[in-house]
Amino acid sequence: MAEAQAPLAAVKVEALVVMKIIKHCNQTFPTTATGALVGMDVEGTLEITNSFPFPVVEMPTESHFDNAAPNPAASAPRVKANAAYQAEMIRMVREVNVDANNVGWYTSANMGNFVNMNVIENQFFYQKDMNERTVALVHDVSRSAQGSLSLRAFRLSAKFVEAFKDNKFNSEELQKSGLRYQDIFDELPVEIHNSHLITSFIHQLQCPKSSGPSDLPPSLSALEASPFTKSNVFSPNFDNLSLSIDPYLEKNCDLLLDSIENHNTEVNNYQYYQRVLGREQQKINNWKQKRTQENATRAALKQPLLPEDEWQRLFKLPAEPSRLESMLNTRQVDQFSRQVDAFVSATTGKMFAVKGNLLPGEVAK
Repeated sequence: MAEAQAPLAAVKVEALVVMKIIKHCNQTFPTTATGALVGMDVEGTLEITNSFPFPVVEMPTESHFDNAAPNPAASAPRVKANAAYQAEMIRMVREVNVDANNVGWYTSANMGNFVNMNVIENQFFYQKDMNERTVALVHDVSRSAQGSLSLRAFRLSAKFVEAFKDNKFNSEELQKSGLRYQDIFDELPVEIHNSHLITSFIHQLQCPKSSGPSDLPPSLSALEASPFTKSNVFSPNFDNLSLSIDPYLEKNCDLLLDSIENHNTEVNNYQYYQRVLGREQQKINNWKQKRTQENATRAALKQPLLPEDEWQRLFKLPAEPSRLESMLNTRQVDQFSRQVDAFVSATTGKMFAVKGNLLPGEVAK
């Protein structure tokens, strides 16, 4: 009996793959960039050793949902032509004795805006048709431009895959399964890996040494003007104390408001459905009461009774709209809220520091 595979616990990405993903996403920004990932699964750790971009083709006519927005670049991973292209590329990679197992795909994002139907359908296609143990790497170009790399790995949860497969996103099914917006994705930790040769080379790099005597600078301006200080990455950076509000935070707030508006639109649509459903059910109840009275009268007169299930032909109940879009909007609102909270926390500390210097005599209340 074969041993059960260990669940995926982490994703290890080669540094060269990270650089290729960053280059591809930056070249196509603000257009969405997508590509394939190859590597191997080693005892629950998904090692990604190579990647290649997808060519952009037209979006397929068939889609899991009719309201999916047409985006050729974002839908490229699940297009049939790209599936054949990916198989051919993997065959060529295998010929040069490189890891050639399909382990997922990557996509670019802008301001953390990646929770949409294209990402859901692409990852569902990979986990269902390609390989169940695949991941989606999301590289946020805008956030990485702030100085820290934003690379995250996601998988669709088993509970969400089961609901998405059968399109069970009405209120009754969601209550039975207990599916929430937090259960859409399972995020895995990402580790960037360098070869031993590159690691040895990095450790051999040394900071440039000054040729003159190492006397202490007489003033702060002399320290800032020193070429050694400017070239040394470990020197103090006073730019971090700047109080200017980052434009990234401003744009994030705008996107957060847009997501909240979309969520309110979905809520209003569902409330309209409930009002229409209530009116139709009231009409059906009135009809049933009237038919019951008619049958009671006909029974007293010993006449044949009228069918009581005729309301199914006379009345048509409205179909309940899918709650999937509402779940995605809620998940996106949560994503934007976390990003705003992260930026506000850094700015708030600076504001308190300035307040303490400008108003030293004020007692904190």
